[in-house]
Amino acid sequence: MIAPAGPALKAPPKPQAPSKNGDAKVKASPVDRFATAYSGGIAAAARLGVLPPRAARATQRMLDACRYLDVAAVLGAVVGVFVLTNSNHPGAASIAGFLNMRVTVKNLLLLAGFAAVLHASLTMFGMYDERRLEEPMLYAVRLVGACLVGGVPLILFPIASSTGAVRPISVGYFVTVAVVTLAALRWLVWLAAAPSPAAAIRNVLIVGSGPRAQRLYHELYAHAEDAVQIYGFVDTNPDPIAEEIAERMIGTLDDLEGILMRHVIDDVLITLPIKSCYGKIQNTIALCERLGVRAAYLADVFQSSLGRPSYEQTGRFPVVRMHVVTDDHRMLVKRAMDLVGGIVGLVLAAPVMLVIVIAIKLSGPGPVIFSQQRFGLNKRRFAMYKFRTMINGAEALQADLETRNEASGPVFKIRDDPRITRVGRLLRRMSLDELPQLFNVVRGDMSLVGPRPLPVRDVHKFSESWLMRRFSVPPGVTGLWQISGRSDLAFDRWVMLDLQYIDGWSLGLDLQILAKTVPAVLWGRGAA
Repeated sequence: MIAPAGPALKAPPKPQAPSKNGDAKVKASPVDRFATAYSGGIAAAARLGVLPPRAARATQRMLDACRYLDVAAVLGAVVGVFVLTNSNHPGAASIAGFLNMRVTVKNLLLLAGFAAVLHASLTMFGMYDERRLEEPMLYAVRLVGACLVGGVPLILFPIASSTGAVRPISVGYFVTVAVVTLAALRWLVWLAAAPSPAAAIRNVLIVGSGPRAQRLYHELYAHAEDAVQIYGFVDTNPDPIAEEIAERMIGTLDDLEGILMRHVIDDVLITLPIKSCYGKIQNTIALCERLGVRAAYLADVFQSSLGRPSYEQTGRFPVVRMHVVTDDHRMLVKRAMDLVGGIVGLVLAAPVMLVIVIAIKLSGPGPVIFSQQRFGLNKRRFAMYKFRTMINGAEALQADLETRNEASGPVFKIRDDPRITRVGRLLRRMSLDELPQLFNVVRGDMSLVGPRPLPVRDVHKFSESWLMRRFSVPPGVTGLWQISGRSDLAFDRWVMLDLQYIDGWSLGLDLQILAKTVPAVLWGRGAA
């Protein structure tokens, strides 16, 4: 049986100061560099004074996301300026008026030139340089300067305007609107980078228990600023050298698959010696790929099928991370979309949700909101919210209905479940019972698009480790399963769609799924 994680480790003793005989000149070892590179990114956002230390793993990734979104933000600023400065101009004081303007080659060239100059100005002023963030006030001043310089091409717009709809005052307004828009965008991206409360601390499993593992353990504690929790150690050696590691041993390499299946592990750090344990390291990497867990090691000599290696030069030694899912600035864009979509969705759905609350209250006793533990990213549990569609205390009756389960695989589903109320059946038919999950999206427990979050009961019935790879991305309110039949799908097909989504993810795919979800919900295909 796998040993539990146990209590938090006591901090290791501080390393002794180097002696005066020249030890101070010895260069840091690969393990020291590895630990520094691993934990340094986690604490990068602490320098900003905007997010807590554990809110981001890579500040540069945030800036890359801003580069990705700045064009859309600036175009929005142009529309805002046009509407703002033409309140007295007939037919132009609206977005519709802006869109009704004649599209000419001249206007397109002016707009393209403006976008290129502004982008160059933002780059020149260091808006995408992580080092500039060390002084937030100076960064804000640079943002104003970039918008001033980048707005110069707007002077050509009034000159080229034959209708007079674009006026010189637009240039002055643009700088103000652009600064506010770009600053708000950066705040949104920073907010998107903040993890959910449950994932604020990353659980790290160290493979190995020798001197390298011991040193890595010390270095992580010295540099991680409480953002990394060493979950435990596994190794082939049952008797570690250090007592502090022996207290944290939770199994052997033979137990690794079970540990990754049943425990919340964000990263596996491999410290086994390469020469004597080449095969074991290769098997560990393959196992992590199969379960969707990120692995990292100190060399670049191992093959992988799913993991995408990320190389970080730390002195003479490369640190290699195996990313089994997309993990770049596009994930921050996805999270920003979730925040905006979740908040807007809650606002728009508020009247409908109020009617649903009243209907559930009138239908019988019990709470309006049903909360159930589900498995999320990296198998972290969270409370998923839905409008209650069953009689009060329905979960306690599930054991008596197991023999009537109509679903294949480990999931539980009965099309004519006797526990569903009349109001609940209507809500399920229209998928309105899932509206409270928008709160989960805003909190960061879920995404708008992703694999369906599964109950604890279903996950505990998983018998094959590869099924765990579906937990390598945040669960979603909708997904490929939603637009492909929902409850009509067999479990194997359901899982294959989840893995297809994970392996082929893109922002465009998310937008396609969101667009196709609307008709799927309206027609109620596969709802149960």
